[in-house]
Amino acid sequence: MNDDLSELSYNAIREPQNNSNDAGASTTPTSLTSQAYQCIHDMIIRGELPPGQKLKIEELRKTVDTGASPIREALSLLTSNHLVERIDQRGFRVALVSGEAFRELLKTRGWIEERALRESIEHGDAEWEENIVIANHRLSRIPRSNDEHSYVANTEWEPQHKRLHMALLSACGSSILLKFCDQLYDRNIRYRNIAGTVAYSKRNTNDEHKHIVKLVLERNTDEAVKALINHYTKTGQFLSKQLK
Repeated sequence: MNDDLSELSYNAIREPQNNSNDAGASTTPTSLTSQAYQCIHDMIIRGELPPGQKLKIEELRKTVDTGASPIREALSLLTSNHLVERIDQRGFRVALVSGEAFRELLKTRGWIEERALRESIEHGDAEWEENIVIANHRLSRIPRSNDEHSYVANTEWEPQHKRLHMALLSACGSSILLKFCDQLYDRNIRYRNIAGTVAYSKRNTNDEHKHIVKLVLERNTDEAVKALINHYTKTGQFLSKQLK
């Protein structure tokens, strides 16, 4: 499994290797779309493009520094991830959010990740175990906040956090299921960012991750699933209050 699982949600739109003999050939339309997709995707996930904001082609073209066609194609692709919505014949906007939608997201994520984790525990091999141990070790060495006294998000933490969670599920044997898990993870991050900067000083997520990993490596399936769902529920309870 690729160590950088953060790109699963858009690998399908990447171009194949360009075997053109023209060494000076310009960037292809497919790769421009891919770049535009990832840039807009990340801005939405980080909350830089707020819910409901109309996505104007000309403004995005300047921000992403590309043409109008790749922007339109990228926005169309983002509708499939439920991060962008079409406004009838008037273009696109950033998908809206609500407490009810978040609770549905959390419930659905729990359902599908339970299945993915059970399958991974049943079929995972030594390499899968090693990837989990490495991902958890790396995450444990990255502080959640850049400030000891107030919460200032460390941008290195989230990608590694995602690597750990995707590593846990990576032996499920279904690329379709993994892609869905990847998309729901990103949508969950978006809600977390929209809720605002949050101090997690009373919550030791490293201990929670360590506990989940221990149960997974012991192949204690039922308890591992319970620990994972509880991990999500703790975050979900707080975010639900912020979204009211």
